[in-house]
Amino acid sequence: MADKKILACTDGSAPYAASVYDHAAWAAKRIDASVEILHVLDHHSDRKSGAVDLSGSIGMDARDELLEQLAELDNVKAKVAQKRARLILEDAEKRLTAAGVSEVSLTQRHGTVVETVDEFEDAANLIVIGKRGETHDVASEHLGANLERVVRASRRPVLVASRAFKPIEKVLIAFDGSPSARRAVEAIGKSPLLKGLACHVLSVGYDGSERREQMTWATDTLKTNGIEAEAVVRQGDADDVITAYVRDEGINLMVMGAYGHSRIRSFIVGSTTTTMIRTCKIPLLMVR
Repeated sequence: MADKKILACTDGSAPYAASVYDHAAWAAKRIDASVEILHVLDHHSDRKSGAVDLSGSIGMDARDELLEQLAELDNVKAKVAQKRARLILEDAEKRLTAAGVSEVSLTQRHGTVVETVDEFEDAANLIVIGKRGETHDVASEHLGANLERVVRASRRPVLVASRAFKPIEKVLIAFDGSPSARRAVEAIGKSPLLKGLACHVLSVGYDGSERREQMTWATDTLKTNGIEAEAVVRQGDADDVITAYVRDEGINLMVMGAYGHSRIRSFIVGSTTTTMIRTCKIPLLMVR
């Protein structure tokens, strides 16, 4: 039985649910882990958007009848949501099993995604979540904020799945020498997740002796753990440099520390999180 576990969060929305399952399956096979699929029924937004003002001047009998009808409607909606959740979890199990994951567990909870992930993440080695959810057409800002909260709150690495899974062969580690970037390198080095893959370590800024020392530390740390990495230093705007490098080198996965004050990390997490989730075409592995 696998000692490691991956927590994959899903709301069943297409196409990101399938991508979450595929990324979770990839990671599970790389690190020999089981997968727990987590589906959270969050009624908070429904309550806000569906609130009914009963304070108007209607008769007592009419108001009681309306309240009864609303209660019946809520009951029907709850049953439908529960059934949909079961179907989502069953679909996830089928896809993961077909992908070769031998141990899959299914969990459904009521609450918020952030609070529920916080409850379950201690037993997980990695969290997988999609860039979009079922409301992405009308609420990309909400999704960005929700995903950012998960990344900021999580004590585990978070793999943000792209729109569709593609074979991962080339990995980019965005590195600036900060404590969080070093922790990301150390965590990646200790994990079998990236072993055997082509790895690039990119730093954006002045190519001086201090930066070279930082890059040497990063590549040596990875090499000690069996990961050969190419060190690259580029000058320019971090946003443009990273985007161009991902495109030109055919990068399939980006890794970085989840926090920091440099422009590299602010490019992913911080005030531009929602924009990056919307525009970045590859999965992001964020290590706190």
